[in-house]
Amino acid sequence: MDKPIAIVTSINGPVLHARGEKTILMEELVGIGEDRLVGEVIGINQNELTLQVFEETSGMKPGAPVYGTGAPLSVELGPGLLSGIFDGIQRPLPAAEAIYGSFIGPGMVIPPLNREKKWHFTPGTQSGNFVGSGFDLGSVPETDLIVHRVLVPIGIKGELTWLANEGDYTILEPIARIKTDTAEVEVTMLQRWPVRQARPLVEQLQKNEPLVTGQRVLDSFFPMVKGGTAAIPGGFGTGKTVTQHQIAKWSDADIVVYIGCGERGNEITQVLQEFPNLIDPRNGHPLIERTVIIANTSNMQVAARDASIYTGITIAEYYRDMGYDVALMADSTSRWAEAMREISGRLQEMPAQEGFPAYLSSRLAEFYERAGRVKTLSGREGSVSIIGAVSPPGGDFSEPVTQLTRQYTRIFWALDKTLASARHFPSINWLSSHSEYISSVSNWWQNETGFDWRSLRARAMKILTEQDHLNQIVRLVGPDALPDEQRLILLTADLLTTGFLQQNALDEIDTYSSPQKQIRMLAIILHFHEQAEKIIKRGAIIEGFYNLPVIHSLLTMKNEISNDQLGKFDILFTELDEQLALLEEKYL
Repeated sequence: MDKPIAIVTSINGPVLHARGEKTILMEELVGIGEDRLVGEVIGINQNELTLQVFEETSGMKPGAPVYGTGAPLSVELGPGLLSGIFDGIQRPLPAAEAIYGSFIGPGMVIPPLNREKKWHFTPGTQSGNFVGSGFDLGSVPETDLIVHRVLVPIGIKGELTWLANEGDYTILEPIARIKTDTAEVEVTMLQRWPVRQARPLVEQLQKNEPLVTGQRVLDSFFPMVKGGTAAIPGGFGTGKTVTQHQIAKWSDADIVVYIGCGERGNEITQVLQEFPNLIDPRNGHPLIERTVIIANTSNMQVAARDASIYTGITIAEYYRDMGYDVALMADSTSRWAEAMREISGRLQEMPAQEGFPAYLSSRLAEFYERAGRVKTLSGREGSVSIIGAVSPPGGDFSEPVTQLTRQYTRIFWALDKTLASARHFPSINWLSSHSEYISSVSNWWQNETGFDWRSLRARAMKILTEQDHLNQIVRLVGPDALPDEQRLILLTADLLTTGFLQQNALDEIDTYSSPQKQIRMLAIILHFHEQAEKIIKRGAIIEGFYNLPVIHSLLTMKNEISNDQLGKFDILFTELDEQLALLEEKYL
């Protein structure tokens, strides 16, 4: 709109007050000043407006015009999202750098999706058919890995009167016409959707299939499911970003959406440098071909952090609607919460715990509730899994963001500073973490591996819990004061922590463990414990077990037996039983 709808009356950082027309809507996207800085209406009182601006407001003065758009903050959806790098309000950063250099110019307007590129469209239905919202019209090969399904826009249904022939089209060229109850509508491959509104679905489905990450402490001890929610809390240097990178690289999700929300510029730079060079181990293609990156650094306006979270989840839902399993990484939601706190303070709202706004809880709940495994409008099944990193100051898990996140997620992967300092990665504390999906995935493990995974996990956790108790005694009286049965627990716990839970992301073999390899590693360690326990009861001393050659094999099997060499575990089982039998003979 060329005519201003309001005039700025006061400026407080990213929060502006304006006076203008009563017809403006809440959450309406606006342009402010002659540069048309991007902003959003967050408060209306008669003709008094409150705006938050997603760009730097330095140099702006009262009296600046405010221009309305008549639409809420929305994202562009269509072919070309994958491999894209955007800021919090979906401005393409590579294109911005080409025009403006290292820093984004004020009021920068660059279309998120390329208007000139042609995509090869293949029809998926016929003229004359009835099509509803979310139905397939056809497809285009978005990357070598992902087929982009062109869906009927939400809110449109009727008779398909015309469908384009197979051929090359831009995202702005019509590819279909649909006769609705009121008019005939042209459909292009470009769609828009308001970011704060969840995309519709038919129904929520049961979450019973794990999101396999290849990380043993996650898959075997605290499993994630497709459509689930997880939190990764941890202080600085505990490995939140590396853990998310491993999940992004190795998980069996089809699409990865990574949101760098308020992270330091050097950390975002590392992501932008590494992701394009990461090779997808499943197909040998660059991982970026099935990845969307939302980069919102700490030096960008805090209001844009709020937008980045919603931009990312909306893109994730869009690919879910095509029937894909999407993994969304939010790094970190603490920076998002801090942005809410700053905006709330500038609005002079009554603060809640530690200065955070009272609506922090509802915002976090709203975000995580958009995860799920669903039946889409097209009848396909798809999922969005949300993994949110939390950065509690000083690693204090009692602070509000961590505690509230814990309420709204079903998994808590607690990173431990002590483990990280000892170079034990992933530094997930097995005593402080939990997963509520254990019963949901038990049948899957049984069917896929043939092992009673739930029983093995319970036995391993019991040993690790007992180790924690015994370590307190050891610190007082030393290990020699313990009976051999308890020293065996310590030995087995060391095998579990060092030989199983510790995993080297840089080792070609150890970086990823298939579920079949994981279960065999866990089974053989517990088999050792069970047999050794029987032998000790017959009079054997613990020192004899430390000297067994197989102990070294149990510690190194993680990086000596690859995922396609599972037969070697049978050999290792045999060696273990033989060495234990020889030891037992000494005490018969």
